[in-house]
Amino acid sequence: MIYTSSAEWLAAPQKRVLFFGMSGLGKTHIASLLRRTGDWFHYSVDYRIGTRYMGELIADNAKAEAMKVPFLRDLLLSDSIYIGSNITFDNLNPVSTYLGKPGSAALGGLPFAEYTRRQDQFRRAEVAALLDTGHFIDRATSLYNYPHFVCDTGGSICEWVDPDDANDPVMQHLAQRTLLIWIEGSDAHTAELVRRFDAAPKPMSYQPGFLLDAWAAYLRAHDCTENDVDPDAFIRWTYARALAHRQPRYRAMADRWGLTIPASDIGAVRTAADFDALVARALQRVEMQA
Repeated sequence: MIYTSSAEWLAAPQKRVLFFGMSGLGKTHIASLLRRTGDWFHYSVDYRIGTRYMGELIADNAKAEAMKVPFLRDLLLSDSIYIGSNITFDNLNPVSTYLGKPGSAALGGLPFAEYTRRQDQFRRAEVAALLDTGHFIDRATSLYNYPHFVCDTGGSICEWVDPDDANDPVMQHLAQRTLLIWIEGSDAHTAELVRRFDAAPKPMSYQPGFLLDAWAAYLRAHDCTENDVDPDAFIRWTYARALAHRQPRYRAMADRWGLTIPASDIGAVRTAADFDALVARALQRVEMQA
């Protein structure tokens, strides 16, 4: 880790951290809290994905839908209207909408082959955005003169890295420049995430092997074909399995490359000083275990 003790962390003139873990446990909340102090540069990996790496794909998909409407088609062909996505740190819906859900077209689903193609586009975009972290650390200092840096990652980071490989290029890049912090949820947090997802299912990205296994298992369990699948039913059915799949991967990332901080502790942070003290205590625990 780039900070080897609580004293080194507290005395550091430039604090650099990266949060990872399941969506909904407070990564963006704490990153936004730090940003509002005026001393922290907030790098959102999902925002970078949606603007730099998938912006054109998202816009072209919206244009393709608009071209199906004669009125909008004429306006587009005459350059009379412009279609783009309005992505912000707090509104990443254009990315998830583009990812979509597999299943029946009549229910808004995508053919599974198209769905997996978009999943692969997202995988490549997220890896590229993660590897941009060092560039933004340098940019935050040289261009904007921010003393501190926080990277807010997406929940799927664990799908694209091998936390057990000391030579994993993404993990090496991130650990060399930031203090990696896993925001770990409790069983109660997991139950709440499942409840929220069941009420409003949203597209996710999955490791290819996990997705193929889940898709095949769903078709068998429901004795159906691709065209019979209710897209929302599939991603609801898959969500809890995805949480269970990701949990040990997050833990391995934290054990080898960083720290673990409970989501309940993150939720209690109200100021940057609270956060500094929380990280110092986590580093102190690591020191005592060494």
